[in-house]
Amino acid sequence: MAVGKVYLVGAGPGAQDLITVRGARLLGEADVVLYDALVIPEMLDLCRQAVLIPVGKRAGQRSADQNAINAQLVACAQQYQRVVRLKGGDPMLFGRADEELTALEALGIDVEVVPGITTAMAAAAATKQPLTKRGVARNVAFFTSSTAPGHPEETAIPSTDTLVQYMGGREAIATAQRLLDQGRRPETPVIVIENVSRPDQLISRITLATLAHGLQPRHGPVLVMLGEAMAARAHQPL
Repeated sequence: MAVGKVYLVGAGPGAQDLITVRGARLLGEADVVLYDALVIPEMLDLCRQAVLIPVGKRAGQRSADQNAINAQLVACAQQYQRVVRLKGGDPMLFGRADEELTALEALGIDVEVVPGITTAMAAAAATKQPLTKRGVARNVAFFTSSTAPGHPEETAIPSTDTLVQYMGGREAIATAQRLLDQGRRPETPVIVIENVSRPDQLISRITLATLAHGLQPRHGPVLVMLGEAMAARAHQPL
């Protein structure tokens, strides 16, 4: 049976024009595209010639099992020459790329990874808030409280100057309380961004103490940036 090539492509944070040139070109050449739930419809306009297969995984919602997605990728590679697995953000950061790479490599299927702009960098740009700042923040960590099945739900929080929590909406209270217990100032600046780079993007500036009381219900993916580097500049428009 003929075997095609699979491309794990980062769609970027959301906006269609934030995908890389290489990623957009591959979408335009694809025979089939398996895409995440966070990929906006406008992004799929770049691959109208392709067969489109939704394989989205959303926290707290019914979604495709990862093993089923792996099997679909293998089946598509055996049927089509150019297979694109379109992932929100960057495939190599919280994108379950390891499972998909392993499944494809085990069968000798050629696979290439095309990076994308991860949401944290798009959020820093959207808020004009650098994640590092001389004399204030020398290091930054990306983390998530989501864990694989069978693993403990409470994961360690990195000890860095700036913290960026992916999928942080539901875990906001627990994360904030643990940071307060670890000695972070209640006044530590926090920025919460929903739907980064999309037309309905929403930015909120609060403190760690406020975060500990929870967030209002959100309707899109939430990113939380926390640390002294998040303090607004004197003349920064909010």
